[in-house]
Amino acid sequence: MDIARGSIERPLYTWLIMLIALFGGIWGFMTLGRLEDPAFTIKEVIVITQYPGATAEQVALEVSEPLESAIQKMEEVDTITSTNRPGFSRINVEFKDTYDGNELPEIWTKLRARVRDAARGLPSGATQPMVNDSFGDVFGIFYAVTTPGFSDAEKYELSTYLRRELLTVSGVADVDVSGVPNETIYVEPDMALTTNLNMSVQTIANAIATSNSVTPAGELQAGPLKTRIQTPEGSDSVSEIAGLTVGSQGETINVIDVANVTRGREVDPSLFIRYQGEEAFTLGVSGVANENIVDVGHRVDAKLAELDSQIPYGVELHPIYQQHLVVEEASNNFLVNLAASVAIVIVVLAIFMGWRAAVVVGVTLLLTVVGTLLFMALFSIEMERISLGALIIAMGMLVDNAIVVAEGMQIAMHRGKNSRDAATEASGKTQIPLLGATVIGIMAFAGIGLSPDATGEFLFSLFAVIGISLLLSWLLALTVTPLLGHYFFKQGDGDSDEAYNSMLFRVYGTVLRAALKLRWLVVAGLVAVTVVCFAGFGMLKQQFFPNSNTPLFFVHFKLPQGTSIETTSDHMKVFEDWLEQREDVVSVATFVGQGATRFMLTYAAEQANPSYGHLIIRTEDIDAIPPLRADLDAFGRAQFPEGEFRTERLVFGPGGGAPIEARFSGPDPAVLRALAEQAMVALDGASDNVLNIRQDWREQELVLKPIYATDRAQTAGVTREDISNAMEFATNGLTTGVFRERERLIPIVMRQPHNGEFNLMNQVVFSSAAGSFVPVEQMIDGMGYEVENTLVHRRERVYTITVGADVTADVTAATVWNEVNSAIEAIDVPVGYQMEWGGEHENSANANASLGKQLPLSLLIMVLISVLLFNAIRQPIIIWLLVPMSVNGVVIGLMGTGLPFTFTALLGLLSLSGMLIKNGIVLVEEIDIVRRDEGLPLRDSIVKASVSRLRPVMLAAVTTILGMAPLMGDAFFVSMAVTIMGGLAFATVLTMVAAPVFYLIFFRGVERREQKAAVAAA
Repeated sequence: MDIARGSIERPLYTWLIMLIALFGGIWGFMTLGRLEDPAFTIKEVIVITQYPGATAEQVALEVSEPLESAIQKMEEVDTITSTNRPGFSRINVEFKDTYDGNELPEIWTKLRARVRDAARGLPSGATQPMVNDSFGDVFGIFYAVTTPGFSDAEKYELSTYLRRELLTVSGVADVDVSGVPNETIYVEPDMALTTNLNMSVQTIANAIATSNSVTPAGELQAGPLKTRIQTPEGSDSVSEIAGLTVGSQGETINVIDVANVTRGREVDPSLFIRYQGEEAFTLGVSGVANENIVDVGHRVDAKLAELDSQIPYGVELHPIYQQHLVVEEASNNFLVNLAASVAIVIVVLAIFMGWRAAVVVGVTLLLTVVGTLLFMALFSIEMERISLGALIIAMGMLVDNAIVVAEGMQIAMHRGKNSRDAATEASGKTQIPLLGATVIGIMAFAGIGLSPDATGEFLFSLFAVIGISLLLSWLLALTVTPLLGHYFFKQGDGDSDEAYNSMLFRVYGTVLRAALKLRWLVVAGLVAVTVVCFAGFGMLKQQFFPNSNTPLFFVHFKLPQGTSIETTSDHMKVFEDWLEQREDVVSVATFVGQGATRFMLTYAAEQANPSYGHLIIRTEDIDAIPPLRADLDAFGRAQFPEGEFRTERLVFGPGGGAPIEARFSGPDPAVLRALAEQAMVALDGASDNVLNIRQDWREQELVLKPIYATDRAQTAGVTREDISNAMEFATNGLTTGVFRERERLIPIVMRQPHNGEFNLMNQVVFSSAAGSFVPVEQMIDGMGYEVENTLVHRRERVYTITVGADVTADVTAATVWNEVNSAIEAIDVPVGYQMEWGGEHENSANANASLGKQLPLSLLIMVLISVLLFNAIRQPIIIWLLVPMSVNGVVIGLMGTGLPFTFTALLGLLSLSGMLIKNGIVLVEEIDIVRRDEGLPLRDSIVKASVSRLRPVMLAAVTTILGMAPLMGDAFFVSMAVTIMGGLAFATVLTMVAAPVFYLIFFRGVERREQKAAVAAA
């Protein structure tokens, strides 16, 4: 089928294609959803259970173990880990990547049923487990709200108001409020009075507990009408709680007579948040899945501007992260890069092929890109980091098809053919090879995009966009390019030699003839260079994910386990004061007690721990981060040597964990701690590039344990629970009820006043047998001291301790892993225990294993297509021999720039392979055609065909290389850009020199027969 001639003879159809691509692409760009990262489901659920009074190991065995056993029976489960602290169990359940987002709700339901059934067997003191399946929600519009001079109650009212108003914005899925100070109503009995009155703490507690409750009061029916009876109004203020009456020994007295009632901030909060050193709370907004986050963000900004007049004076909203602005900037940068790439193509082609060819190819390229945007909109593929990267990758391959057709048509017309015949000749020779090469280029990415796991879900848009754009480029090269060539190209006088008679072609022909003559020397040289470059590839810095180009970095500060949150907060203020003096710091957000709300898909917050502090630091640009980070590291480690101070760059990839991790699993916590100590010593001695060596069980803590005097206590009717309640009453206080303030439930805590000297042994406990108070010290035989684990981790139902370490800024985790690997694996691990690697090594291995499962099938299909294209074996072998050599230019480029080989560089290498195979197919096909149609000797056929392919190959390479130049300033794409630029420069030499040499070697028998025939004829 002659598509090219048909596009000229029926121009209306071609113009329809052009107009649909142009205006449809503009419509697509305006309507495409915009996200920062691809819509991706984090297949993880958290199960949280409280077990007050239990040690961490009791929680692990009595709560986590039965729940994990039940969850493990689900075939969908991949990994189960748990964190156990005194009175608290947190189980993280990760599901297999092969389940997509549509299947997860059913899996969540199944998990809840399993947990609900298992909860019946938990100890009586354990709460009902809470299953949180929204763990992966991203709140990309993230503000810190400062409220100087506001009371805690007013802060709560403000946060509730802002959340309620923002939830009304179209496209907003949820609003997360964090860091609002919790209030508590404290009831502090006068122990002297209550003891004299023989009024137990429980008596007061019972009176308070139901003072604010809501219970049904029935209905009254009078005739045909039914009237509901409301519950009597309870206390609605602290003063009324103080006025409650309490019965004791036949008398009633007011609570205020025996206790002091106050309302204030909780004494032991779980989280402090500050912004620029000022107390704050955070407001995180998440958008509806697949919604255009840019539009949602601007609607949120408009709503906040609308609310500005209603928000009290002094309240300020400070952006910590604005995803919609990041995404909008990325989209705008893409447009700039697109315009620059198209301009580069036009300029280069104008120089080497004339302005007419430049216009023809430039318009085709532009229509291909905007047409791709149309199909992205039709197939609901959002503009995000991966799909934009796919368009940039495809740019290098899109221009090839149009150049090949335009150059062939231009040469044919120069020889005197009219536009229709020239289009037929140009497309007739190349449309099938170009189609096959295009499909091979697409298949290079099929293993990634069609992988049935998380890799495939995250990178599907890469495969889809490359597939759409390359197929569209082939179609437009056979329709739009011939029609535009018909309009712009001029018919020549029929001189067939002038087209390839310039200096460039003559020099290349001479060089190629020399290479063919010295073919074995050329092959030896190529093999030697390839061997050296493969050795150099092993020396390249390996980094799975590149650093982000967002000017943010983090500080993690950890004091010894058991440090109070107030002490941690005081330490963090020192860092805030130091950063305030730095001119290169734009803002600092402080979180004490836990990490921030997940404001990026790749951000993983640290779990709650009073001894943990976290800073999110924004600078003017990413260039300011390395020196600031170095100075801050030095200051932090010198200022508080007792703490663990480390900084972390934001990366394009999953966060959390350490770059270097080794896990030890087994039954005995003491043995695990000993193994961890050995590993920490081994890491420290194996490499100078490891920093902040740590283990995740942290330090053991000292605990006090009352020794229950069984005989005396039981005689007095005092139980172990009574002793525990007395101790809690004297320290943290007993939660005896809640105060209902509209939708808010404020806990009521009874505690002993701390207004003088405090002695834990000077407490009293109410004896039900005696009907009076007795001293606690008579019910116990003193206090015991124990050291215990207060942070216990399990993995797959086995105790697991993880030793982690960071790496210095100038080396990658892979380099350091190679340095420490042998030292860690030399540790003698006892029978029944196990060591395995985690961290970036595990992440890279899992990702590469996932790719490895799919790539063989893709490779097989690519080889099969190449064989079917030629209906032969030798030609495909020639082409595939070039592919390993493409690494040469990649190694030279990355080593020359000092950049690491990242995941994006791997994508660039796949793209490079596709370009090389396409050029090889077209060149080898051209040699076959010249041999078949013109009957020239083998060497002459090789030289003539290669000379005819020189210009399109060179132009495609130059335009692609220069088109990648704008990406050199992008942190995410720079490694990929260098990979394609360096690799393509070398691949061009491979195509135009190595391929002809290999062709001559493989078809040497043909040349021998030609020589024998010539001798016989002579």
